[in-house]
Amino acid sequence: MSENADPAAVPDLHYLQPKVEVERRRDGSIVLSSPYPLGPGVVQLGVYLRHWAEAAAERTFLVERETAAQDCGWRGISFAAARNQVDAIAQGLLDRALGPDRPLMILSGNSLRHALLTYGAMQVGIPVSPVSPAYSLMSQDFAKLRHIFSLVRPAMIYVETGAPFAGALDSLELEGVEILDGGGAAFGALCATRPGAAVETAFASVGPDTVAKYLFTSGSTGLPKGVINTQRMLCANMQQLRQIWPFLMEQPPILCDWLPWNHTFGGNIVINNALANGGTLYIDGGKPAPGLIDITVDNLRRASPTLYYNVPAGFAALLPFLESDAALRDSFFRQLRLIFYAGAALSQDIWQRLEAVSLQSQERAQGRAQGGAEGRPIAMVSAWGSTETAPMATAVHWAIDRAGVIGLPVPGTEVKMVPNAGKMELRVRGPNVTPGYLKRPDLTAEAFDEEGFYRIGDAGQFADPEDPVKGLVFDGRVAEDFKLTTGTWVNSGALRLAALSAVSPVLQDVVVAGHDRDFVTLLAWPNLAGCRSVSGDGDLDAAGAVAAAAVRQHIRDGLAAYNLANPASSTRIQRLLLMPEPAAIDANEITDKGYINQRAVLDNRAGDVARLYADNPDGDIIQL
Repeated sequence: MSENADPAAVPDLHYLQPKVEVERRRDGSIVLSSPYPLGPGVVQLGVYLRHWAEAAAERTFLVERETAAQDCGWRGISFAAARNQVDAIAQGLLDRALGPDRPLMILSGNSLRHALLTYGAMQVGIPVSPVSPAYSLMSQDFAKLRHIFSLVRPAMIYVETGAPFAGALDSLELEGVEILDGGGAAFGALCATRPGAAVETAFASVGPDTVAKYLFTSGSTGLPKGVINTQRMLCANMQQLRQIWPFLMEQPPILCDWLPWNHTFGGNIVINNALANGGTLYIDGGKPAPGLIDITVDNLRRASPTLYYNVPAGFAALLPFLESDAALRDSFFRQLRLIFYAGAALSQDIWQRLEAVSLQSQERAQGRAQGGAEGRPIAMVSAWGSTETAPMATAVHWAIDRAGVIGLPVPGTEVKMVPNAGKMELRVRGPNVTPGYLKRPDLTAEAFDEEGFYRIGDAGQFADPEDPVKGLVFDGRVAEDFKLTTGTWVNSGALRLAALSAVSPVLQDVVVAGHDRDFVTLLAWPNLAGCRSVSGDGDLDAAGAVAAAAVRQHIRDGLAAYNLANPASSTRIQRLLLMPEPAAIDANEITDKGYINQRAVLDNRAGDVARLYADNPDGDIIQL
């Protein structure tokens, strides 16, 4: 199956001209808004599917690998076929009396069936709650799953295949709950249901305030919170995306993506982008983790995207393969027009390496064509927001040349910058913002200020204080910065990026420690692909990477050079401890996207932090 476009036919990127309105208040706060009004869009996502089922009936909408085997092919579904199956599923769910108070819960990862179930339920007003598979497959006690189940109270739970989820399901009180196994006859029967008038009646009743999803955030501490996602939020985000990136409507995007649909990035931005703009999404069964990154690499050899989404951890895992494999570079960049990162701050080192491999690919292509114009790096942009903002609140829609810029408010959205502990805290108001948290009015009340702005917890500053139109720069989490015993503030977010760049490519992520201590230290996780490259050992595992002399020396050398250029107590790194085990999902230390939760890590690993500050540190500690 091939959905690849002719590179020569791909137009230059057409962006909305960046503009911003700025209101400066006497209390020091600043309110930013877009001068562009938000267009009317659609009232529910199902309208997009029905449109493309008529306008591009045979165009492939979703594609997945038949199996994970290296020699297997793709199987896909067209917009017309997807609409037929979605309507059948909708009727089947209504026949089972699912509805606003009887939701659908999905425990499995991304798949064709997952997508069809989601759109079938949402288009007739049945809320969907996709839950991180890690809560079922990696958890030791299923506490988070049970908590989510108690809040959602689903009438049906879907699993792609039943056996791996048996233990998780056994932990739940399932009386009155139907278990739908994707591999069983019941799913086939659901898809074979003949849709009737009930589907059209329910479809017509779905409006902007209808609940589409309950998405659960991992949270800094405690149990996950259920973020209510309405059709208004999701449709506003798609309309905002189409307005700032008009090129999406000029040529349907081709995506190859692994980002989990139980998270807002993958589940709201990525798949809905393909839906809203008549594009094609190749569902990538890999992820940036040992063993699974190889699946992503293999998929990118087979499917060349025009737009590539990822998080910094994903790019860090993918880059060593792009740098060492010319054929992979050729496939990845063949028709790529834009790279988009979000989810966490991207280091400038990764930015520069992505630019370098894109230029390498262009040079090869020009060589084969025997000449051509001088190449330029692939365009890279970002955006900013959270599960509570659907997720996009600001976005870049112009050419930028460095990491960190998170753009300007998208049409219809306001961002308030409030002075807080030496930073400017960011808050958001607009049609893309959640009405609150499922069955938690207390958390809902705390989340909004007196003007109705959502308190997201992040900080930002102007890229150029003299020219706000150049956008905002992410300035870390307000709560993550800390003071040393000297009273000096440490900018944790900036220091994290600087450390990753200094020792590239051997670290996946770091957590900065030093609150009420005399100096700064790091807890760090190895990036296996980078460690293997530095050590020359292609079979190196995590334990081997932690102990490898070449890796440890690479870290010493990189941080020594960094410290020489950054000698202040708030920037100098004195010790580092490599973690042989991955961050723990159960303990809120990491999300499915690979983003490290600094606060949870420091709380959970207090013993490791104590080792970093021992008077006589043990041999595992790398000292500078």
